[in-house]
Amino acid sequence: MKRKQRRNKNDNGAPKWMVTYSDMVTLILVFFILLFSMSQIDNAKFEAISESFRNRAILEFYPSAVPLEHPTMNPQEEEDLLKELKEKQKELADKRKKNEKDTLDKVLRDVNQYLDQNKLKDKIAATRSDRGVELILQESLLFESGDADILNAGKPFLDRISKMLEKIPNYVRVEGHTDNRPISNFRYPSNWELSGARASGVIRYLLKDKELSDYRFSSVGYGDTRPVVPNTSEKNWRKNRRVEIIILEKNQKQQQQR
Repeated sequence: MKRKQRRNKNDNGAPKWMVTYSDMVTLILVFFILLFSMSQIDNAKFEAISESFRNRAILEFYPSAVPLEHPTMNPQEEEDLLKELKEKQKELADKRKKNEKDTLDKVLRDVNQYLDQNKLKDKIAATRSDRGVELILQESLLFESGDADILNAGKPFLDRISKMLEKIPNYVRVEGHTDNRPISNFRYPSNWELSGARASGVIRYLLKDKELSDYRFSSVGYGDTRPVVPNTSEKNWRKNRRVEIIILEKNQKQQQQR
């Protein structure tokens, strides 16, 4: 009887199924390598997408830098959407403009009511213009002739104006005007200095102990260059010596107009 040959215990060869499995994994790996080698990256599209994200154009309703293969909206729908957005923006802008106009109209009504109650119509005129609400204060209400120190008689009105300005954010422009008669002293060498000092003096008073932001205010002195009536009589001289406080429309800010 033949003896069975004993298997060498040191023979550690892999099972036969492992060889088949290894061949399959190798073939799959080669298959994916071939797929990757045959694929191509569109560098132009990749750069366009990167640029879109950098500029955040896709978040600001700009057209996509890369045309979509299957867009969710056709060109007509996109055009209609953009048109609708523009119409809504216009409605909001018109609404803001109306609210601003209503606010200034209310300011004008309050000022006129105050003038009527205190019988100041002969010294102060309040009008509505394309610049905003214009308050024209005659010299006799605020100043002595040839001086820029505010009189006590005019301070209550300026206090009233400062209270109103606390409730609205509009910019304010103060203009100083004189008649054409020359002035020359150690404080005011000419009407330019006098008109500028009066305008800035009104602003200083409005800001004194008040909760107003100084960046909202600007002042200018025009001297005798912008009379409202010809400088031909004492009556006309009085009309030309004035300070104008203009509560500007919001879209005008500190623009120098007129």
